[in-house]
Amino acid sequence: MTDPATTHLTTISACPQSRRRLGLLLCLHIAASCVSFSYAAAAFPGIVEFDKANVMMAMLRTLPFAALSAVFIVSRFSFGYFVGFYFYTMILGYLWLIEFSLLPYNHSLATVSILTSALAFLAPALFITSPVRARLDLSARGFDLLLSAILIFAAILVAAAAFYNFRIAGLSEIYRFREELAFPAAVRYAIGTTSNALLPFAFAGLILRGSILRAGIALILMLLLYPVTLTKLTLFAPLWLLFLTFLCRIVEAKSAVILSLLLPISVGVAMLFLHNAEVVPFKWAAPYFGIVNTRMVAVPSVALEVYNNFFSTHPLTHFCQINVVKFVIDCPYNEELSILMKVYAQGAYNASLFATEGIASVGLKLAPLSAFGCGLVIAIANRLSSGLPWRFVLLSGGMLPQVLLNVPLSTNLLSNGAAILFFLWFVTPRTIFDGKSQAASQTAASTT
Repeated sequence: MTDPATTHLTTISACPQSRRRLGLLLCLHIAASCVSFSYAAAAFPGIVEFDKANVMMAMLRTLPFAALSAVFIVSRFSFGYFVGFYFYTMILGYLWLIEFSLLPYNHSLATVSILTSALAFLAPALFITSPVRARLDLSARGFDLLLSAILIFAAILVAAAAFYNFRIAGLSEIYRFREELAFPAAVRYAIGTTSNALLPFAFAGLILRGSILRAGIALILMLLLYPVTLTKLTLFAPLWLLFLTFLCRIVEAKSAVILSLLLPISVGVAMLFLHNAEVVPFKWAAPYFGIVNTRMVAVPSVALEVYNNFFSTHPLTHFCQINVVKFVIDCPYNEELSILMKVYAQGAYNASLFATEGIASVGLKLAPLSAFGCGLVIAIANRLSSGLPWRFVLLSGGMLPQVLLNVPLSTNLLSNGAAILFFLWFVTPRTIFDGKSQAASQTAASTT
């Protein structure tokens, strides 16, 4: 039998080593991200333009925020940690790119606002993790039936949605056909909830319960949503969840979160270097860098630039982009915010809560208050998921950081199934997962 005192001492002695490892990963991530953002700037003509002469100022502007990454060393893993790290990367990119901005607005005020907003969001999102006192757990059989019901519902949804659209199209063609899509509201909401919350939840539950075959079915159903929706997110979602599963098996909780961005970003940067050295052909380097480094990582950062410029000369929304609010106040805009941003010749610009619930809704001065409120919402998710294995939280919530980078929090709660996923975490029984794995998960989440 293992001596508890010995185990405790081993855990304590491992902490400095784990912290040094996390610190090294964070330094590598910050460096790789800044290089990646510099290359990605070429994809946004008229918005940002990389200039080597401004690199030193960009480093000085991002240095204080780089130091803030220490909070990801001292805080425990939670859903807020997962989301917070992705937002941290997005804001890091904005602070780096602001030195290369071509758009006129108050850059100094915007810098102070986004730094304060980051602190206001991360404080509750990282450090409010205590479990709720009252909890309604399903039985083990009830949980297994729930996972089966999700798979059946998803299969029915794919079949029903295919009546409205089912088209095999390459990535270069999806934008041409996507504007023709017209789903009933119920189907549209069901697709968002199923792809971003229900199927990842089922996949995570089935993987941890050892049902590999049914977990594969969940991924297949997710992939079948691509010819229905024609979105890159549904096409790459199965690969993304498999990537997260791989990370969960080889590293601890917080390292998995950092590597989930560091590795894809680094591969893109490496491919560009190899292309410049005439080792990797352009037809390989360009698509990968365009999808991962530019679309997945840089676009959410550039969206902050775009929204800052637009709302420096246009009326604020006062949250009227939320449909319910439109019944209460007059909205200065008839179109969705993403459509309004087409004036920047970059297509529709959906954006994160920092741009929509913050900059667009209340302006730069009050944006930190909005970010704090959003951080409290994420803190609720932390509390509802407390006690679950970190692998389950990471996999079942694996799609939400991606969509939160590009879609307002309110939309994610109502249309993309975030609120439903939080409730499912609340009712998931804490005792059904393997005891040894559960103990290991809790130890890893608290010490790494």
